Amino acid sequence: MRGKHATKPLDEVVREAEQLAADGVRELIVVAQDTTYYGMDLYGEPRLAELLRRLEQVDGIAWIRLMYFYPMYVDDTLIEAIAASDKIVPYLDMPLQHIHDEMLRRMARRITRRETEDLLAKLRTRIPGLMLRTTLITGFPGETADQFEELVDFVRTQRFQRLGVFTYSCEPDTPSANLPGQLSEEVKNQRRERLMEVQQQIAFAWNQAQIGIRKDVILDRPVPRESNVWIGRSHADAPDIDAVVYVTGGKKRLAAGDIVNCEIVAVREYDLIGVAMGIATPGGSVPATGSSFPPETSPPLRPDRRQLSRRRS
Repeated sequence: MRGKHATKPLDEVVREAEQLAADGVRELIVVAQDTTYYGMDLYGEPRLAELLRRLEQVDGIAWIRLMYFYPMYVDDTLIEAIAASDKIVPYLDMPLQHIHDEMLRRMARRITRRETEDLLAKLRTRIPGLMLRTTLITGFPGETADQFEELVDFVRTQRFQRLGVFTYSCEPDTPSANLPGQLSEEVKNQRRERLMEVQQQIAFAWNQAQIGIRKDVILDRPVPRESNVWIGRSHADAPDIDAVVYVTGGKKRLAAGDIVNCEIVAVREYDLIGVAMGIATPGGSVPATGSSFPPETSPPLRPDRRQLSRRRS
């Protein structure tokens, strides 16, 4: 993604949300190239908190999920808007990419380790039950073994519930392509695997701790060739990238888009298995999720792909 941000006007985003709700969408995914930057180029200041308050008023939307929630423009007003909301799920996808200060500088992240840790602590304190997802990059040019070990220790300490790791990919005509200290693919992959091994232990331990807990789960689609067994997601799970919850309905009549209160009874690696205890809010046969992007072809019950801001080429 290259070029300047181009914010989609508030009223236009709200109209899209109203249309998605009219089509039966229950979960709205707010996503942009840099979601917390929303409004800076058009209004001269971040306006995400105002947008979220407007979206909360849209009838029919039960959950609002925030993705690509970069840390640079997060302030107390935005945190309060999230914490006070009945619809914004306590889940933030915050791509941090690294934690060593020199790596953050080379990546042009405009934030330090201390600032990142202070923000994570504030978010966890202010937003009850917050689930944090992040993505990290291994093998960025110049990353030393010690800098990588600092990243590993950071992951162990922070214990993110959801985490993805990518190896650095050298793209022609980008600033990082000309940086010294390019690393081999072998080193990049070894470091990625190491981080994922650490995260797997954290994720599996978190899953085990969910057994016996009740959670609201939004149902996306039935499990093929099974009777009244559904694939859904809890607050902790964004579609397509996170885990799922397998829900057994028993004698309860369930439908796509229902938000069902479930008791978690077992785990299957990264996924949870639950039994439906009652329907929190019925949906009917509708797409469960939607977001603010122009639609593209996708399988049924997957989110529409729209964006509330984008970069001009």
